Amino acid sequence: MNTPFDIQQLWNLPTNEFMDLAKQLCVFQASNNPVYKQWIKLSNQSISELETLDAIPFLPISFFKNQDVFIGEKPNTLFESSGTNQDVVSKHWVADTNLYEASFFNCFELFYGKPSKYCIIGLLPSYLERHHSSLVYMVDKLIQASGHPQSGFYLNEFEKLNEVLKQLEANKVNTWFMGVSFGLIDFSTAFPQQLKYATVIETGGMKGRKEELTKEALHTLLKNNLGVNTIHSEYGMTELLSQAYSLGNGIFKCPPWMKVLVGEEQDPTALKSKGRGVLHFIDLANIYSCAFIASQDMGEVYEDGSFQILGRVDHSDRRGCSLLVI
Repeated sequence: MNTPFDIQQLWNLPTNEFMDLAKQLCVFQASNNPVYKQWIKLSNQSISELETLDAIPFLPISFFKNQDVFIGEKPNTLFESSGTNQDVVSKHWVADTNLYEASFFNCFELFYGKPSKYCIIGLLPSYLERHHSSLVYMVDKLIQASGHPQSGFYLNEFEKLNEVLKQLEANKVNTWFMGVSFGLIDFSTAFPQQLKYATVIETGGMKGRKEELTKEALHTLLKNNLGVNTIHSEYGMTELLSQAYSLGNGIFKCPPWMKVLVGEEQDPTALKSKGRGVLHFIDLANIYSCAFIASQDMGEVYEDGSFQILGRVDHSDRRGCSLLVI
């Protein structure tokens, strides 16, 4: 399949080249992605002059719930978002899983180093209980790349997980311990301990499970229960192929091939590079889908491009989304 640029450019992308690749990708997707092409037409936006990132049209993320967003022939790989039984989930058709793997492996190494440095543990019960999870796919590949005999997923095996963590601590093994929020709360409450060699990463996931906690309250609880100084966080979306990580304090940083802009809630086309508003993501790894997505998350973007999640947009489905008919 054709690409607008050499994919290998992405993983060590200089800041001053981001706009050029974003422009190339926008033109490529506007020409080859039927959903994105028609959204640009219906929203009366233009790609004739793309001199700045805020001039790029962003596709509302809700389209992934009722449209098939991809380029070329329908892919074989499908990722679906999590949700309650009443939710209509997002569907992301992924044409090239090798591209997804290259993105999350390069991102992991950027923030944490080689997976082989760690025993990698996934406590992701709600994700393991359903099919087509991009998060499970990612963590499974990281577990395999780790090569440590005790790396793996732990569904509801809290006693086994507790014993494994004790052994890892006794042997001074660096551990990368990712969990969905409610799973980490349940485990750490049942088995409080002092982890000296583990990095704990929460990846959200409280919806419909427990009373919502603020990020600060969640991290305080986990730090107290697990004896760590900081709680890391992962931010990813089914609709994208890249992640952002927070190494503490809930402030996320993107890899070089991903950027975040801010849009006004009442006028999502009014974009800026920093401030508070609706988060808009550019993911240059998302070549065969849509790389320019207007999320339903409210946040704040800072001068250096890092960002914080502040909540969700009220009445999240964007006005005009129902107009799109392919």
